[in-house]
Amino acid sequence: MDERRRRGNRGEDAVAAALVRRGYRLLERQYRCRWGELDLIVQSPAGTLCFVEVKTRSGRTAGEAREAVTPAKQGRLRRAATWYLAQTGLDCPCRFDVAEVYPDPLWQRPRIHYISNAFQ
Repeated sequence: MDERRRRGNRGEDAVAAALVRRGYRLLERQYRCRWGELDLIVQSPAGTLCFVEVKTRSGRTAGEAREAVTPAKQGRLRRAATWYLAQTGLDCPCRFDVAEVYPDPLWQRPRIHYISNAFQ
């Protein structure tokens, strides 16, 4: 596994753990379908289904991590989420969230910036 993929997985681990501590229920990790991949699918304590796009960056030289969730990427996430809902038959409120992860050198305390309802 290359370093970029390993960093991405660690970022997803950190976000999943933080959400579970906040009372979210983890339903899926790295859900793949023909339309793409959904990093995390969680259910909030209030019952809202959250499709979470995790962006892990080692620094800000390329800009904020959330800037990588372009309109084209948002479209792919919407299609994948629609497919997931059709496959599972879930009927509940949904939203798209973005989690930015900025790790420290040893991954002891990665900084997570969580954006709820980041796009429609």
